[in-house]
Amino acid sequence: MDTDRLPGCYRHPDRDTGIRCTRCERPICPECMISASVGFQCPECVREGSGTGHRPAANAPRTVVGGTVAADPHLVTKILIGINAAVFLLGFAVPPLVVQMELLGRYAEYLGAPVEGISTGQYYRLLTSVFLHVELWHIAGNMIGLWVIGGPLEAALGRARYLAVYLLSGLGGSALVYLLTPPNTPTLGASGAVFGLLGATVVLVRRLRYEMRPVVTMVVLMLVLTFVPFGGGLSVSWQAHVGGLVTGALVGAGLLLPTAGRNRTLIQWGTCVVVFLLAAALIVVRTTELT
Repeated sequence: MDTDRLPGCYRHPDRDTGIRCTRCERPICPECMISASVGFQCPECVREGSGTGHRPAANAPRTVVGGTVAADPHLVTKILIGINAAVFLLGFAVPPLVVQMELLGRYAEYLGAPVEGISTGQYYRLLTSVFLHVELWHIAGNMIGLWVIGGPLEAALGRARYLAVYLLSGLGGSALVYLLTPPNTPTLGASGAVFGLLGATVVLVRRLRYEMRPVVTMVVLMLVLTFVPFGGGLSVSWQAHVGGLVTGALVGAGLLLPTAGRNRTLIQWGTCVVVFLLAAALIVVRTTELT
């Protein structure tokens, strides 16, 4: 049984959705949802227009998991922030852990030590590096971005799909870093995954026919900050940011296609598989070059 199965829109039963009308609480798909002062409403409730008839808890935050209403629509986002914070603190307690989790092509090759890194089979670094930060400002900025961008997206996509966007975006960002940077370049941080959430948000806003200028402005601003050099020897990995942004947009496009029934599920998860295979292909190409 699919425990993450979402209910169908009450007007389009063949379209799974993680959104409910904040007045009548019926499930509504992106085509039917209409933005309200709190959450989204269905067309019938909007036409009523009086604002009366709310259930006592109608405006409480909620999402749908396994066909039941869950109280916390941002649960996965909170868990991801908690994992990042825990790893950050663990890095201070066990400094060698940082080296073991960094994204590196062929670490220590030039130091006379045993060669290690992704190209030697330590592929876990492609994802563990996404949860690693070594500066307070670094993790603070990424976690604020994760909360601001990720929370609403999780409520719209549902937990499993949202987590797929996050992890695949982190992997896509790491894969592009691995492909385009020197083999002994350490790269870490959740920014690639956060950029992926932003890419999926662009697709969602487009799908809902909302005003695009605010989200496009955010994308442009974040890309400008990506390519502006920082002082003090600090640098930003544009490869991780661009790779994550493109990956998130691709996955989001597949998850938000207006298809029906089993075809919708097949396309959604098929898109995730295809994106994963594309990232894997980049990794294989780079590993072949290095070995």
